[in-house]
Amino acid sequence: MATIGFIGLGNMGTGMATNLIKAGHAVQAFDVADAALSRAAEMGATRAASVTAAVSQVDAVISMLQTGEQVRSVYEGEVFGAVQHSCILIDCSTIDVATARVVGEAAAARGIDMVDAPVSGGVAGAIAATLTFMVGGTAQSYVKAQPILANMGKTVIHAGPAGSGQAAKICNNMLLGASMIATAETFNLAIKLGLDPQVFFDISSKASGQCWSMTSYCPVPGPVPSAPSNRNYDGGFMTALMLKDLKLAMAAAQAAETSVPMGALAESLYQNFANLGGAPKDFSAIIKFLDGGWQKPD
Repeated sequence: MATIGFIGLGNMGTGMATNLIKAGHAVQAFDVADAALSRAAEMGATRAASVTAAVSQVDAVISMLQTGEQVRSVYEGEVFGAVQHSCILIDCSTIDVATARVVGEAAAARGIDMVDAPVSGGVAGAIAATLTFMVGGTAQSYVKAQPILANMGKTVIHAGPAGSGQAAKICNNMLLGASMIATAETFNLAIKLGLDPQVFFDISSKASGQCWSMTSYCPVPGPVPSAPSNRNYDGGFMTALMLKDLKLAMAAAQAAETSVPMGALAESLYQNFANLGGAPKDFSAIIKFLDGGWQKPD
């Protein structure tokens, strides 16, 4: 089994690190939040006093950070100078494609294998080890990363060279964001037309309109018991994170000179919802914004 340095122990990172421990790996964990480190220690991780301490003498490094700036700062400022050259570096953060490529190239210049491996599947997937990993990097780096990623997810796909994992992630989430809005407004219309939402779900989930936003994450309570709509839209994938991914997609589309009108509209709608206090709610709560039933928290 491997010794793994894990940086970033939020809701996603904690679940991922726990599954590595369950698989028999030794995890050296670091997070700026002491409470997060305490949770990781309760799961069996070793608390590290710093990033440098977490990544020294390990076989692999996994990071789960919030922004491209953080990823670049952590790797260039601390990780590259502390790891063994035989180590595999795995960044599971969702960041911009350009930064992923810059950091990957910086690792390669030092003779260190690195992949960008953002995830899909949310907190539930992180806990259940059913995540999907979209991996960017060389074939050699992918081969080294794949067995470790397989301990945390059910699907690990090599998307291409450095940055390709991030490209796949933001394209996927742009589609997810737009499809959720379409699903939500469709349910709103069906209800206004007198259809029972369960009956409409039973029909559309088996017809040509079915999609993941409906069948796995239905935005109305009832049809999918595990969906956040049954928990007052708490937990799940926060609107703030969906908005972050949509902004990354819009920046990538602008750089690639590609027209994405549906993606742009989705970003605008989620921005408006976030501005009205919806940022902490699951992104499927956009249905309440669309039907006029959302009330901004005091």
